[in-house]
Amino acid sequence: MAAPDELFCWEGDWGLPSVSTDCLVVLAYAQFAGAPLKLQKISNPWRSPSGSLPALWTNQKETLSRPSDIIIHLRKQKYNADYDLSAKEGADSLAFISLMEEKLIPALIYTFWIEPKNYVDATRRWYAEHMPFPLNFFLPGRMQRQQLEKLRLLRGDESLEAGEELEKELYRDAAECMNLLSQRLGSQKFFFGDSPSSLDAYVFGHLAPILKSKLPNGKLQQHLKSLDNLNNFCANILLLYFPRDGRESSNQKPPSQPEGGDFDHVPNKRRKQFLSALVALGAMLSYAFLTGMVSIQHVQHEALEEPPDLQTIGSHEEEGDG
Repeated sequence: MAAPDELFCWEGDWGLPSVSTDCLVVLAYAQFAGAPLKLQKISNPWRSPSGSLPALWTNQKETLSRPSDIIIHLRKQKYNADYDLSAKEGADSLAFISLMEEKLIPALIYTFWIEPKNYVDATRRWYAEHMPFPLNFFLPGRMQRQQLEKLRLLRGDESLEAGEELEKELYRDAAECMNLLSQRLGSQKFFFGDSPSSLDAYVFGHLAPILKSKLPNGKLQQHLKSLDNLNNFCANILLLYFPRDGRESSNQKPPSQPEGGDFDHVPNKRRKQFLSALVALGAMLSYAFLTGMVSIQHVQHEALEEPPDLQTIGSHEEEGDG
């Protein structure tokens, strides 16, 4: 039997399996379709086969990065969450995904990457704290520039500038999109009945970060929280398909302290500081080699980070985990 495809995703936080919208879409679809993927949650995109996240490394040695391409690949492998949809439901699904791309995604980009307080106090801080040195110094800024360029492309405006008028327009469009999604969902468990589809994956991937993140400017979050059925929709998916992440969120434990007290903790602290210094030194040397500042004939490089968290997804969590 062939080994499962390997999926590289941003690691999770806030009770979500990943902090990335694109990663959440892929993770949710894989769970809905029962795709047996080997999952690596990482915080260094340079460790993925494409240099970005998400990334699917297939058995055919292909690398796929866009959620739509990954979903198409999974469908070709007979993991199809849309198998039971009618032609009309399939058309509705495409229409709502297009609506989100036009109305919701620009507001998401603005909320997380452009709005100054959110970007500085939440988004940049999270990535800087989770990425290894020295990537944490320049990659968040590069990611912000990429997101701004994406927003300009979506809006068809190369001279787009952040400001109060743009924010109002984006948030008005996003609220309209959420309202239409709420109306379409109604009292159903999922958008097309009792079984989740690709539309459910897209909606969950885009709404869950708004709902669960801790942003200083939470205007989008306030509107979403007023739509009870969409709140329940996200909560049900987390409970049914990602119970471990939801449980970790509800049981926020303070950092564990050694039983021996502060004096016993001092050697551990010093050891960690020493190891951190070694890691930083190694990363600085690696950065120098990568940028060409230093070159030698032969370098044997070993990663200093912890190995990524390996999981297998596709089958539901055991009932005991719920």
